[in-house]
Amino acid sequence: MATVTRENIGLLTDKLTVTISKEDYFPSFEKTLKNYSKNASIPGFRKGMVPAGMIKKMYGPGIFTEEVIRNIEKGLNDYLVNEKLEIFARPLPLPNADFKPSMEAPADYSFEFEIGLKPGFELSLSKTKTTFYKVKATDAMVKEEVERLQNRFGKMTEPEAVSSDDHALNLTFEACDADGNVLEGGVKKYNSLLVKYFSEAYRPQLQGLKKDDTLVIVLKDAFDDKERNWVLSDLGLKEEDAVAHYKLTITKVGFIEKRELNEEFFKEAMPSKNITTKAEFRAEIEKDIQAYWDKQSSNQLQHHLYHVLLDDTKMELPEGFLKKWLSTQPDGNKQPKSPEQIEAEFPTFINQLKWTLISDKIINENQLRVTNEELKESFKQQIMGYFGNMNLAEGNMEWMDQYVEGLMKDEQQVDGAYRRIITEKVFNWAEGEVKREEKLISAEEFIKMNEEHQHQHH
Repeated sequence: MATVTRENIGLLTDKLTVTISKEDYFPSFEKTLKNYSKNASIPGFRKGMVPAGMIKKMYGPGIFTEEVIRNIEKGLNDYLVNEKLEIFARPLPLPNADFKPSMEAPADYSFEFEIGLKPGFELSLSKTKTTFYKVKATDAMVKEEVERLQNRFGKMTEPEAVSSDDHALNLTFEACDADGNVLEGGVKKYNSLLVKYFSEAYRPQLQGLKKDDTLVIVLKDAFDDKERNWVLSDLGLKEEDAVAHYKLTITKVGFIEKRELNEEFFKEAMPSKNITTKAEFRAEIEKDIQAYWDKQSSNQLQHHLYHVLLDDTKMELPEGFLKKWLSTQPDGNKQPKSPEQIEAEFPTFINQLKWTLISDKIINENQLRVTNEELKESFKQQIMGYFGNMNLAEGNMEWMDQYVEGLMKDEQQVDGAYRRIITEKVFNWAEGEVKREEKLISAEEFIKMNEEHQHQHH
């Protein structure tokens, strides 16, 4: 049986020396060699009649080395299991220039391995104060969503000429000079815009225009700041492009006739709801809007708790070992990582590692689990999301159950669903541990706060 000695060589870093004697590996070496003799097929000899000396000469050195290494690995793995060591990754073999196996002179062999030990640490959120920034669904939000649905389910017509701010224009944008001459090799983009997206001062220039009409614009003059930034982004242009000239060609004038607020419309817009009145329709929309903002607020709080747990949890890590381990992992081109690559990746790697340790501790100490029923329900919700407003509640739903069962057999799908659910449970636990104060803010304030936060973390 292999013997293992353990020596500390650094912060949370130990050296394991695994030693095996001839009695540990030589019997299995001889047994494997005999099996080769029985099964070897060599020209000129009948199967099983190859002289043992020839087999030993041909295959012996390789089999001998394999048996020595196999017994070393078995001794190492048995030790790790018996001692219940919490380690990172796999033990790293240390250089062993003295290893020169010889089946002619079998001896004791020792191998050294370096291991990185996982740290002990404490989690405490009981004194943490957090704010849940709540956005209330407003009448303006409800009105905007009602109109959006009326337009979405409305009937598209093609008026002859632009006569309303609600008309939609299919446009071709072409880079040109101030006189409208298209620049050779210049930008050519396509987009659709409502007339009301143009600045109020510019809209009169669009009135009366028809299909195939053209005009020359400068984006900075034609749009206010908010809409201009959106148009630049949508067209894939840069901020400096806002002062360039573009020739606009109208390829289509469209108008959406809004749907009336009646039962027929309610049924199409929300097929799974039995809505018959305007009040019920608005109430359902308000409920959906509130659910959306509550989810955004929860995401914002969870993001904050992630940083609290990551930044405030004190733990030591065997950084030397971890950098050595990273050096054994190939890069995207399947080449060894350079020291510069390792240093560049290390801060992100450490944060990911810390979060894994923290979340694993929360999961284990609070016995958080994901059941098959939860996985199936997650898949069902995912499928419902794919179909949007289609009324899947009607008719035979056996096909969905069969589809879900198929997903349950896909390891990659199950793993993804498990990670989403267990992460949600980890943050639900964290939310329950902190002292939470609720604060009402507007949607604009909430969006600005998140933008500033993202800017700080980039």
